[in-house]
Amino acid sequence: MHAPFTRFAVADWSGAKGSSHKGIALALCEAGRAAPVLVPPPGRAWSREGIAEWVEAQADTRLLIGFDFSFAPPLVERGAYLPGEGADVPSAAKRFWAYVAACCADSDPDLGAASFLERTHRRHFYFGAADGRKADYMHLRRCEAHYNAGGGGKPSTVYDAIGAAQVAKASFAGMRLLDRLSRRVPVWPFDPVPAEGALVVEIYTAIAARAAGLRKGLSKLRDGAALDAGLAALGSEPHVPLARYDDHATDAILTAAWLRACAARADLWHPRALTPQIAETEGWTFGVV
Repeated sequence: MHAPFTRFAVADWSGAKGSSHKGIALALCEAGRAAPVLVPPPGRAWSREGIAEWVEAQADTRLLIGFDFSFAPPLVERGAYLPGEGADVPSAAKRFWAYVAACCADSDPDLGAASFLERTHRRHFYFGAADGRKADYMHLRRCEAHYNAGGGGKPSTVYDAIGAAQVAKASFAGMRLLDRLSRRVPVWPFDPVPAEGALVVEIYTAIAARAAGLRKGLSKLRDGAALDAGLAALGSEPHVPLARYDDHATDAILTAAWLRACAARADLWHPRALTPQIAETEGWTFGVV
């Protein structure tokens, strides 16, 4: 039996090029009802390396931290992450994270992974009409297909690398992050929930928004009153006023409150559709049952 988590954090992530990202926000709360607060970056904006260092510094605390990117590409559907690339491409998530990191180490600063999509394995990713039919790239993990089938909505695929809604660049940059963090911090469900210390999980901010009573298509909070209403629905006190209300900050704050509210739910840690093969190869989004 593991000890309850006492601290809860969510990082709204970014796969953008460069080393300073306005798209990254980190929110943290303790057990209880006090609203999550934004953790200030060490500089003008967070870097991905800065987030990695922050999590590593919390490794021995009872922290549950969620990241909003796909922790692995689909494998079950087609039998490989990158079909046709041969035995050099691993078929288990942890080894694949290391593969992505090795491919990008000399070309992408700050745990970036743009070269992996744009050059190393370009043919597997959709960047526009010149690549053919977009439908031919729309492969989903079993978790994503399960969420879609249950009426949750159609998640993006990591092979779609175009448009504002794409998650490809953030997810592959995130896999580099996981390769680094997993040396000190377990990552669920690839690792079991530890008896003590920190744990990383994949989250989907839309699930928190639905739990807070926000309707599909209207899940973005851009003012203090709307954020407080969402927090109240999750059992949280009002937030500390923000200098700026953007999607990154409010998503992180609301989802951290949701993570705290749901961390003790046994059903979320034991989804019926999560098999050992899926846990090793594709992972699962916390909150999808």
